[in-house]
Amino acid sequence: MKFKIYSLLLTLLVATSAFAQEDHFYYENASYKESIKTVLAHREGFGLSNPVLGLHENLRLVFKFDDISPDVRDYSYTIVHCDAEWNETNLSQTEYIDGFAENPIIDYALSYNTTFEYVNYQLKLPNKYMKFKLSGNYALVVFEDSDKEKKVLTQRFRVFENVVSVEGTIHRATQDAFKGSRQEIDFNIFHPQLNILNPREEVKVVIMQNYRWDNSIRNLKPLYIRDGQLNYDYNRENVFEGGNEFRYFDNRTNRMNGENVFATDFHRPYFHKTIKTDEVRANKKFFLYKEMNGKYSVESQDQEVQDYDTECDYNFCHFTLQLGAPLLGGSVNVFGALSRWNANKSNEMTYNFDTGAYELSMLLKQGYYNYQYVYVPQGANKADHTNIEGSFWEAENDYQIFVYYRDMASRYDRLVGYRLLNSIENRK
Repeated sequence: MKFKIYSLLLTLLVATSAFAQEDHFYYENASYKESIKTVLAHREGFGLSNPVLGLHENLRLVFKFDDISPDVRDYSYTIVHCDAEWNETNLSQTEYIDGFAENPIIDYALSYNTTFEYVNYQLKLPNKYMKFKLSGNYALVVFEDSDKEKKVLTQRFRVFENVVSVEGTIHRATQDAFKGSRQEIDFNIFHPQLNILNPREEVKVVIMQNYRWDNSIRNLKPLYIRDGQLNYDYNRENVFEGGNEFRYFDNRTNRMNGENVFATDFHRPYFHKTIKTDEVRANKKFFLYKEMNGKYSVESQDQEVQDYDTECDYNFCHFTLQLGAPLLGGSVNVFGALSRWNANKSNEMTYNFDTGAYELSMLLKQGYYNYQYVYVPQGANKADHTNIEGSFWEAENDYQIFVYYRDMASRYDRLVGYRLLNSIENRK
């Protein structure tokens, strides 16, 4: 049994790179070292928020990650400015960084009283060593031994100027009345403080669903242009599949089975969680319930655990999706913030012909998790979340609208506006 467990551990510790990008000038959420786990990025004090910060806002972004190792590593970080498509901009770091371009990560702590030994690393931006001069897309790059070629992870975040305002609503798609599976995002951009001469060329809008990049809408042009206002009231171009509510399970304690956990077992030296067997929901009725739109929270229900960052343990979580036959021509993946919204080998399921089900084991830190199952056609860079989960316009989703501006004289994309909409709270 011990040999099997260690073999499973080695199999699970796979570098996670989103949809296999190899271009070093394109930045994504990815880990390049097998032992890196639980990469988190959010606004300080708001653990479930997105890593988006105002340029002159009196707040910081928090970045955390674990290295499953008993040894402290020599990790450093830098940031890279990117365009709206996450390609590195043609700017020197002195143009967008106030301070030092490279700094060591000095905030770290060893795990305590856990079956897995790990080191938790943290940093906050901006800090006294590094501040932002410009708005736009940024990538945090962590590397080892002061060698930028030894990349450990990359993490996207955004810094925006509050120059334009965005107002919008979400409703059942106008041209989807019969099927009822899609959500339409209509919005207006108001820019009285920004003189835009050629809106269709100088303004770029990105709409993301639940902070997913793979199915984002990125090529919208304003439908109507008025004095100080751009209108994006389309019927088809601004439509997303509503999907379904995310599945969830409670992994906050090893003393009992949390919600949607079928079994908790200890196979020395590690704990194993068997998640209840899931079924395809595409042909079932929609049921609305409150969840976290694909995110997760690291936490514990055990009273003796005081520091979630260093005292929450890691468990092998076993997922099962019952399906009479394998889906040909692609892969089935467990998907959400727990996979950093990526679909790759680290979260790809294997079909078991003996049980008639897809299976996957993931090494996850204790906490409360959302997830869903997606189908990824071979060679595709977009995950299909409707094939297995179904799609309903009533589903709750968060939508992020980013407004970029670049005039003819500029060398980079300014992020001049940001708005978060919810399909229920902002429903029309």
